[in-house]
Amino acid sequence: MEPALYIVATPIGNLGDLSRRALEVLSGVSCVAAEDTRRTGQLLSMEGIKARMIAYHEHSAPHVAEQLVARVARGESVALVSDAGTPTISDPGYRLVRVMQDAGLKVVPIPGPCAAIVALSAAGLPSDRFAFEGFLPNRGEARRRRLELLAGAEATLIFYEAPHRILATLEDMQTVMGANREAALARELSKSFETIRRASLSELCDWVREDANQSRGEIVLLLSPARAEPGASIDPALGELLRGMAEHMPARQAAKLLSAYSGVRSRQLYDYLLEHRQA
Repeated sequence: MEPALYIVATPIGNLGDLSRRALEVLSGVSCVAAEDTRRTGQLLSMEGIKARMIAYHEHSAPHVAEQLVARVARGESVALVSDAGTPTISDPGYRLVRVMQDAGLKVVPIPGPCAAIVALSAAGLPSDRFAFEGFLPNRGEARRRRLELLAGAEATLIFYEAPHRILATLEDMQTVMGANREAALARELSKSFETIRRASLSELCDWVREDANQSRGEIVLLLSPARAEPGASIDPALGELLRGMAEHMPARQAAKLLSAYSGVRSRQLYDYLLEHRQA
C-alpha cells in the first residue's frame, strides 16, 4: 500500500455502510490511529481485521502525531478513524492532516458516512447552501449569543447536540429565531430507532418535551435559512430594477449583484423575485 495517511470514514450506525474500499485500506495499513481504540477494535474484530492501533484523540500529546508522521515518512501507511463517521469533522483529526501535509506527505480521503450530510440529505430543508456549526456552547447565555449571530444566516445550519441539552437548545433557538422557524431533528441515523422530523421550532420543542425518547442517542439538529417576508422592505423602484436585471441573467446572479449595490440581502431580493414571478 502506498505510504500515506488515509482518512477513513466508518459507519455511524449500520455496519453495512462500511465501504469495500475502507475495508481494503483498514486491512492493508501498517497501523490505525483511532479516537477510541476499544470502539475501533470492536469494529475491526467484527470485520475480521487484525491491525495495530494507536490512540489519537483531542488529548493526545504532540509526540503522537510526530510518531505517525515518522511512520509515513519511512514508507508505512496509517489510517485515521474517528469513533464514527468521517474523521476531522468536529474532531481534532485535522491537526494530524496538517502536520502530514506540512511534512510533504500524502493524505488520501476514503469517503463514507458523515452524520451531518446524512441528516441534511433527508431533512427536507434547502441544501443548495449549508453551514456546519458543530456543537453550540454548553451554557445558555453563550449559546444564545451564538444563535443571535447565526439568526440571519442565508444557509441551512447544521449542529451536533448532546441528548441532555437538546431541549434547552431548541428552546433557545425558539427564543432567538422565533417559534415558526422551520427546523429538523435527526436522531440515531442508520440505527434501529432512526428518527427524522421536520417541523417548526415550537412543534419540535413540544415533541421533545413530551417524548423522553427524543432526548436519547446521537442527534443532528438542522435549522432552515433565514427568510424575509415576501416583498418585505423592497422599494418598488428597486424591485423594478431587479426584475429588469433578471430578464438578462439568472435570478440568483441578479439578486447578488443588486445586493452589492443596494445593501439589501441577496436572499431577500431572490425571494422577492421568485414571489413576483409566481404572481
